[in-house]
Amino acid sequence: MFTQYINDDISLKLLEKQDAQELFILVDKNRNYLKQWLPWVDNMKQEEDYEPVIDMWLNQFSSHNGFQAGILYKGELTGMVGFHGIDRANKKTSIGYWLGESYQGNGIMTIAVKALIDQAFHEYGLNRVEIQCGVGNKKSRSIPERLGFNQDGLLRDAEYLYDHFHDCVLYSMLAKEWE
Repeated sequence: MFTQYINDDISLKLLEKQDAQELFILVDKNRNYLKQWLPWVDNMKQEEDYEPVIDMWLNQFSSHNGFQAGILYKGELTGMVGFHGIDRANKKTSIGYWLGESYQGNGIMTIAVKALIDQAFHEYGLNRVEIQCGVGNKKSRSIPERLGFNQDGLLRDAEYLYDHFHDCVLYSMLAKEWE
């Protein structure tokens, strides 16, 4: 299966059904931490819940509409990163990501997101990459800020998170700025 090596410690891997257990364990271990910002966490109650999702991710990849990849750090699954889809007519995409709490602070996500941005601009020939983060999610917001993204604006009540709406910040990077 597709694996993209980024450096000696970090690689991206398309997940397969046999990875469902490892993914479930990672999410379950980080459940309270992740659900602060991710609306899907409570829907993933058992390993089997990931099987149709993994099929969906593999279909996304095979239809050339981007991909969702597990982030391996020193061979261990630590989180996910991927393209939400590719808008070929407008030459743009958006990136989503999450990382287990104990793996943060090692530069893993910044390196993984940078690799996806390179791919979006240099391999896919896109013009714009967006990242949307919860206003209060300082760790997530630090990724596009560290990578030099432009803060385009505030999206009020942009996402429903279990029992409330929250505002998000929209960031963007253009191909000409990435050079």
